[in-house]
Amino acid sequence: MSASHPNHDSVSTTVMETVNGSHQFTIKGYSLAKGMSPGRYIQSDVFSVNGYDWVIYFYPDGKNPEENSTYVSLFIALASDSSDIRALFELTLMDQSGRGRHKVHSHFDRALEGGPYTLKYKGSMWGYKRFLRRTALEASDYLKDDCLIINCTVGVVRARLEGPKQFGIVPPPSNMGQGLKDLLDSELGCDIAFRVGDETYKAHKLILAARSPVFRAQFYGPVGNNSVDRVVIEDMEPSIFKAMLSFIYTDVLPDVHEITGSTSTASFTNMIQHLLAAADLYDLGRLKILCEAFLCEELNVDNVATTLALADQHQFLQLKAFCLKFVASPANLRAVMKSEGFKHLNQSCPSVLPELLNTVAAADKSSTSSSGQSSKKRSVSSVLGCDTSTTNARQVRRT
Repeated sequence: MSASHPNHDSVSTTVMETVNGSHQFTIKGYSLAKGMSPGRYIQSDVFSVNGYDWVIYFYPDGKNPEENSTYVSLFIALASDSSDIRALFELTLMDQSGRGRHKVHSHFDRALEGGPYTLKYKGSMWGYKRFLRRTALEASDYLKDDCLIINCTVGVVRARLEGPKQFGIVPPPSNMGQGLKDLLDSELGCDIAFRVGDETYKAHKLILAARSPVFRAQFYGPVGNNSVDRVVIEDMEPSIFKAMLSFIYTDVLPDVHEITGSTSTASFTNMIQHLLAAADLYDLGRLKILCEAFLCEELNVDNVATTLALADQHQFLQLKAFCLKFVASPANLRAVMKSEGFKHLNQSCPSVLPELLNTVAAADKSSTSSSGQSSKKRSVSSVLGCDTSTTNARQVRRT
């Protein structure tokens, strides 16, 4: 038998926890309470937390005469005929300006210092004789329209014994996605057909509308047509539309290898790029994030330029920033510029080149000393074949 995992005959657990409750106490006409004399208080109504009664005491002239009414005092007291009640407390004077700058004295944040406070008998108190200077209170946003708002939270400590569990039931993982995918594959109840190239895909309008705002508007919007039963999809490959449909029904990134029948990593990445564009077209937010995350993980010198072009055209800002940093790396810059994808980037997205220059310059600035900065910038400019003093991307010379 392992010493680290002994075989006990029985086990049990005691859980120490607090049962929390809060009470809001509002004092209207604060100015009329001034001059009551020290030791005299205004009290809240009695409220209950975990079966015990509590009451808040506010002393406008302070609790003790020796303070000469310099401070207001605030306390929470046990109002039940009980003894040795252990609890944590929080007293808050609310900022009524809306800026959330409340005056908070909390025992919850300091529980480890000395443990919960023990109230020995009815009338036992916890609080502060010097809660706040009265002059500060009257000049603050805690007082508005002659009104104060006090929040009190009480956490009564209790011990809860958890006995041994005789058995447990482990719920299975959700199979909703698989069930919907089976519904799609079987074409049971389909009420819409999409013609994509030479392929036809059937689906369910309600499921499409539930997942895509674009489909919802197309079928059920003010100018939509709920009676349509056939839609022609242009400018999209059948495999991309099939992959998008798979995601709509399952909520997971589809197995593109299975859909295309190809095991090539390059073709896989290319398809994810197209799937990202489709996700943007049909406003499938989660699919966009999944595709962006995949492309970031699979980024290399061969595909970063085409990925950057895609990110720029569709304004995928996080993906674009990631690509720019990747290209700007000294280890990647020259290799990327020799790729076919960079030629495509130069032709389709010339505005990206100035941004790339800025990213290279920023990376250079953070990684080199000021003495070697200018020579490094000149070498970067020569690699890109352009003048960094201008942001006109048309000055980039093809190599």
